[in-house]
Order: sequence, then C-alpha cells, then structure tokens
Amino acid sequence: MSQIALPLGAGAGANPPRIVVGNANAATIEAFGNTAAWPFRTAILSGPPRSGKSLLARWFVASGQGDAVDDADRADEQALFHQWNRAQESGRALLLVKREGDWAIALPDLASRLGAALELSIGAPDDAMLGELIALHAEMRGLVLDEAATSYLVPRCERSHMGVENLVAAIDRLSLERKQAPGMAIWREALAEMSGKGQPRLP
Repeated sequence: MSQIALPLGAGAGANPPRIVVGNANAATIEAFGNTAAWPFRTAILSGPPRSGKSLLARWFVASGQGDAVDDADRADEQALFHQWNRAQESGRALLLVKREGDWAIALPDLASRLGAALELSIGAPDDAMLGELIALHAEMRGLVLDEAATSYLVPRCERSHMGVENLVAAIDRLSLERKQAPGMAIWREALAEMSGKGQPRLP
C-alpha cells in the first residue's frame, strides 16, 4: 500500500492531505504515467462519490502531466469541445472527471471525439485499502484508532470510500458526545448507525 502526497494547500478543508493508492485506483494512477498512449491524449475518469476523483485530477494537473476538467459531465458542452480542440493543438493530455453512469452528450462533435477517449474508473476498495482509508480519515480528525480498531472495523464496514468516511465521522461524533476515547462500544454503535436506515451522506 502506498500514498501520494498532494500539493501544498490541496489538503485544506475536508480534503485529505494525500491519496491512498490501492486496488481501487492503482490502474488509474498507472495510466496517468502514460498519457502518450491515451487516444487523442484524452481520458475520462469516473467513480463513486468521495472516491478521490477530484483529488486525483488535482494531483494530475499539479504534477504537470496535463490538464483536467472536474465535473465534466456538468460542464458547458461547447466550451468542453473547444478545450478538447486546444488540447489537441497543444499536445497536452486532457483528463475529464465525471460521475458514475452514462454520460449523455448532446453535442454530436463532442460525443464523437470523447467516444474514443480512454475510460478510467475507481472501484470499491479491498480490505487493505479500507484499513488505510480508515487510518487516514481518523488522522484528519485527530482520532486515535489503532490496529485493533482497524481489524475490527474493516470486515464490518461498508465497502466504499463514502462508507469509510461516514463511519469515521460517526466514531468521532460519538467519541465527542461521550467525552471518551473511541473503543469497542463506540465502534459497535457507529457501525450499527451506519447499517441503519437514513445513513448520512457527506457532501
């Protein structure tokens, strides 16, 4: 398991200071290192909420590998078409980030060009990556979760980036409410809360 440090300032706010590299995103990161092989130097990255798509795009740009458009599936299609043309003229790679699911492009010229782009996706994290994500989000909140916590939580938590982030947030909140360090009772309550109806979704 490895991690990518983000550029100075990229970890501000709710964003982590680095990206955990694991089974869910390793192929995407590997593809970033060979943009010359991208059809028309263009790739489209998709993935579930909170899976690090925007962070990867930020790192892609900051490391000088090319340009990126976040929320490309919500962008003005004419402007996106011109950006694709500029990328061809400059020879710089273009990474387009979108939500999961089909992208219904109305502009025929844009649809035909992006139809040839390399498709990249972020999948569900495995146990090793879940453990690293739990540790990272705990660190961001100043929580102390040792190996015993990780060993207990990983097999029981939701298998998603969003699930891990929500779980650690719940542990943090319960720990503050009870004014005690997170232990087995809090881990269990947080897991029960996450498995119940009305699970909160982070923005």
